Amino acid sequence: MGKLFTEQFAFAQGDSVVVIGLGRFGGAVAQSLMSLGHDVMGIDRDADPVQAWADRLTHAVQADATNELVMRQLGVADFRHAIVGIGDNLAASLMTLMALTELGVGDIWVKALTEDHGKIAQRMGAHHVVFPEADMGERVAHLISGRMIDYIELDDGFAIAKIHAPAITFERSLAESGVREKFGVTVVGIKRPGEDFQHATPDSRVQAGDLLIVSGPTALVEKFAGRAGR
Repeated sequence: MGKLFTEQFAFAQGDSVVVIGLGRFGGAVAQSLMSLGHDVMGIDRDADPVQAWADRLTHAVQADATNELVMRQLGVADFRHAIVGIGDNLAASLMTLMALTELGVGDIWVKALTEDHGKIAQRMGAHHVVFPEADMGERVAHLISGRMIDYIELDDGFAIAKIHAPAITFERSLAESGVREKFGVTVVGIKRPGEDFQHATPDSRVQAGDLLIVSGPTALVEKFAGRAGR
């Protein structure tokens, strides 16, 4: 299914993240972040989802995330990033956000149930508010990881992504860098700062700072995106 998400969030490779609420959305985000190489602590009030995720996350803890003292004891204050994925309890979502802000977590994402929920969350200190469907977690994880600026995965294992051009393509044409032959993806467009989008051809040259629109099998697109910034 195509996963529609427009927020951009830089998240350094290897950073740790706490995901609060291990429902369909939170679980999908947590799992995808693990697959991208991040350490993930999952927290949920209920025992069942914690047990379900215990062997798949770095840590999975049953706890009341609305309790600041409990969160502090769990070391949540040491995490640079947090995602509040609570999807069925507005009060719990906002109280968890309040606890995270009190702990001084520097980057907080909140899954909003409604537009009003999102507005309140922003006023209370959320840095990013999202309005995802339950199956959008994987795409959110890719964007949080900083590997991709935008990402759409289609039903047939095919993906399209917008990424920062990796260094291996700088000052070379696409034919010279051999992106398709070496990495199995196709560069379909190039966006240069201050210039209009241009469709890519084998003769198109890439410069540092360019954005690339690439397409191909999902796993290969993800692998190529991992080279961004290198």
